[in-house]
Amino acid sequence: MSDALKHECGIALVRLLKPLEYYKEKYGTAFYGIQKMYLMMEKQHNRGQDGAGFASIKLDVEPGQRYISRVRSNHSQPIQDVFKQINERVSEELKAHPELGDNMKELKANIPYVGELFLGHVRYGTFGKNSIESVHPFLRQSNWMHRNLILAGNFNMTNVKELFENLVELGQHPKEMADTVTVMEKIGHFLDKEVMQLYQDCKAEGYSKRDASPVIAERLDIAKILARSAKNLDGGYAMAGLLGHGDAFVFRDPAGIRPAYFYQDDEVVVVASERPVIQTVFNVPFESVQEIDPGNALIIKKNGKVTMNQILEPTVKKACSFERIYFSRGSDAEIYQERKDLGKFILPAVLKAIDSDTDNTVFSYIPNTAETSFYGLVEAAQDFLNQRKNNHILENRNTLTAETLQELLAVKIRTEKVAIKDAKLRTFITEDSSRDDLVAHVYDVTYGVIKPEDNLVIIDDSIVRGTTLKMSIIKMMDRLKPKRIVIVSSAPQIRYPDCYGIDMAKLEGLVAFRAALALLKERNLYHIVDEVYAKCKVQENFADKDVVNYVTEIYSQFTDEEISDKIAEMLSSPEINAEVKIIFQTVEDLHKACPKNLGDWYFTGDYPTPGGNRVVNRAFMNFYEGKDARAY
Repeated sequence: MSDALKHECGIALVRLLKPLEYYKEKYGTAFYGIQKMYLMMEKQHNRGQDGAGFASIKLDVEPGQRYISRVRSNHSQPIQDVFKQINERVSEELKAHPELGDNMKELKANIPYVGELFLGHVRYGTFGKNSIESVHPFLRQSNWMHRNLILAGNFNMTNVKELFENLVELGQHPKEMADTVTVMEKIGHFLDKEVMQLYQDCKAEGYSKRDASPVIAERLDIAKILARSAKNLDGGYAMAGLLGHGDAFVFRDPAGIRPAYFYQDDEVVVVASERPVIQTVFNVPFESVQEIDPGNALIIKKNGKVTMNQILEPTVKKACSFERIYFSRGSDAEIYQERKDLGKFILPAVLKAIDSDTDNTVFSYIPNTAETSFYGLVEAAQDFLNQRKNNHILENRNTLTAETLQELLAVKIRTEKVAIKDAKLRTFITEDSSRDDLVAHVYDVTYGVIKPEDNLVIIDDSIVRGTTLKMSIIKMMDRLKPKRIVIVSSAPQIRYPDCYGIDMAKLEGLVAFRAALALLKERNLYHIVDEVYAKCKVQENFADKDVVNYVTEIYSQFTDEEISDKIAEMLSSPEINAEVKIIFQTVEDLHKACPKNLGDWYFTGDYPTPGGNRVVNRAFMNFYEGKDARAY
């Protein structure tokens, strides 16, 4: 992606179902769970590089023994730093007490991080908060084992203020208004109530305080706690939690916005944000990894029983399509094919832009996430060329010679690696003019592969702000002196902010929005901006369920092609000699390519939760009022 987007986050959970002796004997190590967690987190480092955290729980420990361990890092390589800290601590203990190496009971009792239940997290700081206090997993501590709660998640809530105020009304004093803290405290509140009710039940049944503890652990109804906690949640989320005594859960939002997958056998239960992570780390086939159902929680009890429980009524599934376009690793079999289809389906628009002149066209891509879509585009172009060859042969079969046939068959689709990203280049100078010159050199080009009569088609997975296209890519491509530069986005026009995890909070940052405003000005329709603002303002204090997204009216005056042409004009500049065209995927073809991930609110304004409409209206009002503020 030429314009970097940040995205929260990745989760990894492992529950060992056998005693540690089993893994020592079968796999040669008591650190099997820790090693698998390291691999699962590394395989998801694409999902977050601002911070990483790890927590573990030991089951059935004696009072006085530490049973929860946690380590977090916001270093430049946080995953490596986390496991470096773990390794150093374990090595110190083993060096001081080498006799522990073969005694699993003593090893578990004396060495931190060695346990049966593990939770890991990688994150991007959507709000720019990259302090260690913002790194998951979060921990809510108690001297009652059952009331210890560890929480990590891939989520954004649109109604954090409301949730915060709910906690205050309950008599709590939350330490900050952050979605993770707020959600954790809400779950913690109902966890406390459930534990106390179970304690009263045990007391009435004649249990002593000490004997009641394991009974409470057994009877604790995680689904009930989550259902009571989740009533007012509005957002996209996949959240994972561990309780101190050994229960665990992973809970997914009712629209399935954020992804979560799991695998279970007689040795382990595993959860991750991406399917191929589990496939690779545990060497299991595609069909063995299942998706956690929207609105459901995968619950793992301390006794090892695993259930899928509906917590909230599922809504229309609106899984984030950006997971397929960009965020998830392309090693997932379905995602790989979907990305190829995104390239394939956009070929007709490309042919129109180049007047079907594939002979004088070079196809390329913007590294690196658009590479798979590039393969699909080129395969479709090759099919088009082959059909053209077939038609020519059939039409001229009576006059073809061996020489002309050989010439015809020798014609191929031309592909080159034209754009090269300089990963080490950093814009370290703060003055705008100097920084702009540095940005222009983030990408370099391969010289000598383009002829003056050529079209240059270069595919990107999406175009958000357009800054890097304008300041770097188009200028660099123009140095090759093509006749025409065609920038292809395998995603549709991004028109609306996201509030469920992607860092797209401001409307004025989106090039499609700026293009629509420019068209309104040109056509003397800018009064629509005032009218939309008035409609948004009227709704400012409405309940979320009653809010309508009126920002759609900014775009409704124009065709997709008109907005695309205006974007091309805005991203070009007078010194560019080549004709510049920009093509976007259609929403219809996006859904055709990615039929299981139909979340498209950033393209269409069709938000999957009521809070989304409030957020987009707030974003528009911030723009209109000149406020440099986030909408949620």
